[in-house]
Amino acid sequence: MNRGFYIILIAQFFSALADNALLFAAIALLKLLSSPAWHEPLLREFFVISYILLAPFVGAFADAIPKGKVMFASNTIKLVGCLAMLFGMAPIYAFAIVGTGAAAYSPAKYGILTELLPPKLLVTANGWMEGSTVAAIILGVILGGVFSSVNPLFAVKMIALLYLLAALFNLFIPHVPIDHKLPKKDLSFVLHDFWHVFKLLWKDTQGKVSLSVTTLFWGVGATLQFVVISWSGQILDFSVKEAGYLMAIVATGIATGSIVAAKYVKLEHAVKSLPAGVMMGLLVVSISFMTDWKIASIALFMIGALGGFFVVPLNALLQHRGHVLMGAGHSIAVQNFNENIGILLLLGCYAGMVKTEMNIHSIIILFGLFISSSMTLIYGFSRKRI
Repeated sequence: MNRGFYIILIAQFFSALADNALLFAAIALLKLLSSPAWHEPLLREFFVISYILLAPFVGAFADAIPKGKVMFASNTIKLVGCLAMLFGMAPIYAFAIVGTGAAAYSPAKYGILTELLPPKLLVTANGWMEGSTVAAIILGVILGGVFSSVNPLFAVKMIALLYLLAALFNLFIPHVPIDHKLPKKDLSFVLHDFWHVFKLLWKDTQGKVSLSVTTLFWGVGATLQFVVISWSGQILDFSVKEAGYLMAIVATGIATGSIVAAKYVKLEHAVKSLPAGVMMGLLVVSISFMTDWKIASIALFMIGALGGFFVVPLNALLQHRGHVLMGAGHSIAVQNFNENIGILLLLGCYAGMVKTEMNIHSIIILFGLFISSSMTLIYGFSRKRI
């Protein structure tokens, strides 16, 4: 790994740290404002809408100019959303602004890896990137909970400083050659180009499998966060701060699984990690029968580890296929588009269940069975086609 990679890693860490801390600060702020419980998953809904609406444009944007500049500009938009929340904008709408910055940030941060590193290092690089992201999640949920226990607005102020720190490191990201720059910039061409690369990635056998897995994983991950917060509050009588510690355990598991995958799973054998997803779903079901936080913590760690183990190789495979077929920024934008539709749908289902006051045990069981059955179908398809 070269020096530029580590600068990207640090910049990504502080930006992701701020994103995750801000989520918990926003949840605390909603509670302070006595908002309905089903508004909490709406925070992520509003966040991911930007990924979906901007997907045709952010990939082309990331490929058209140096990706370090894209990351700096995107991080600045996140800071604006954070400050908007501080100065009184409703948390849901302020989080949507942060989501706009995140939507533009993602194609650049992952796309630059394929331009900076050879294919043989992509799984390792993704392991480091996911490990960094997970470390940011762990520390972010803890900092968000601790800062919010003092005062939600104090938390937002501290998080704004984290975005400023991320911006500083963004300034030192190395320049790389512009990749797959669009020949035209008019709206109709951009939309047509996005639709073309969307179909291209879904028609590619390896692209289809890896895209299906990552879409499912991130939809599940986003929903699981709110499921655990709700379950721990109802069954364990945990506060948002204490629930954050449980999410930190999940994130630690993801980091562990990511490291193991980066060390032992080769890019060409990425699909062999899929059975871990089936096991992950079954472990999610088991959570509904637990009432001891210590036992639940072990299960949550294993859920995270299994998730990290199968998603890192598939993510690397998806990036490699995208880079070969269409350009790094374009492929990551298509990936984000699909993954965030997954998040939008699963969180929407969860919010609907909460609004209808469905029992948390029933929600967890349905959620876990959905994961296992979906992963079984994808694995069956991959064995026949790859």
